[in-house]
Amino acid sequence: MSIEVRNITKHFGDFRALDDVNLSVPTGKLVALLGPSGSGKTTLLRIIAGLEQADSGSGSILFHEEDVANTHVRHRRVGFVFQHYALFRHMTVFENVAFGLRVRPRKSRPNRRDIADTVHELLRLVQLDMLAGRYPSQLSGGQRQRVALARALAVEPKMLLLDEPFGALDAKVRKELRSWLRRLHDELNVTSVFVTHDQDEALEVANQIVVMNRGRVEQIGTPDEVFHHPQTEFVMHFLGDVNAFHGRVIQGNVQFGSLKVPLLENRQQIVGDARVFIRPHDVTIDTKTNGLPAIEARVVRVHSAGPLVRVELLTSANQRLISEISQERFVTMNLQPDSKVYIRPRHIRVFADS
Repeated sequence: MSIEVRNITKHFGDFRALDDVNLSVPTGKLVALLGPSGSGKTTLLRIIAGLEQADSGSGSILFHEEDVANTHVRHRRVGFVFQHYALFRHMTVFENVAFGLRVRPRKSRPNRRDIADTVHELLRLVQLDMLAGRYPSQLSGGQRQRVALARALAVEPKMLLLDEPFGALDAKVRKELRSWLRRLHDELNVTSVFVTHDQDEALEVANQIVVMNRGRVEQIGTPDEVFHHPQTEFVMHFLGDVNAFHGRVIQGNVQFGSLKVPLLENRQQIVGDARVFIRPHDVTIDTKTNGLPAIEARVVRVHSAGPLVRVELLTSANQRLISEISQERFVTMNLQPDSKVYIRPRHIRVFADS
């Protein structure tokens, strides 16, 4: 089931939550709506679900090319998973999952045996079949989230919508559950859209990422595309750490610090003042110049716990930046605070200075 969002705008009083948003979700894909608080991602998800209405006369929402903008939420066949689970405390795990089936109109309601079979199969799918008789208060946060997901799947939704599904969980459980969600989606192949402000979560789980800011879509693409080929300065900043420099573009080269670097072909239209961005893993450190152009700096601090070593640096122009290097290279370089080093970028991204 594909989803098409066309020219959707939404105001809450004088506040414009969504500003002419367009979005296409292919059938069977897992799509992340990624952005900071207030970017409009949850509002967009709720409009797709039918829990909110777009401004009168504003665009359309299509499910498999059928306009559902005026279709009530109960008729959209959408499974919605809330951030805080919204489980019924007085019901067991089994009863929570069965609820959506039991409240169906009599003509479409399965019999008791079919409901039981469906619920047990879903609980096996989310690895909770041994906890069917427990109450939500007897479960961990990760288990409650899986119950909420099973309940959403019980009604055989055309699509699955998840609002910050792991936002209330600690970091370790979040990491475990997002890997589990990816595997579950691959098995079910149901079109899914989830909201998150966690860049790592979106990059790891989604087939496609929609980066949002101030009610507008900044960029849509695969995780690789939005991370390695950001189209705007906001996307560059939001997706991971960056080192930023003020520079100037002259005759196809960008000058920043003491370096002059050729511009990529797709940035040749930039002229004059510019902003230069370098990811920490693209900052090369050497203890000698080796006769190559470089920016002189000294080591301020070293964070060596973890698979990569983060090195905080201060350039001769008093600009702070971060480099990430392998543990092996760190050991061979013997970097210490106040060590003198020379840095070069492996890859830069340049945007016109607005």
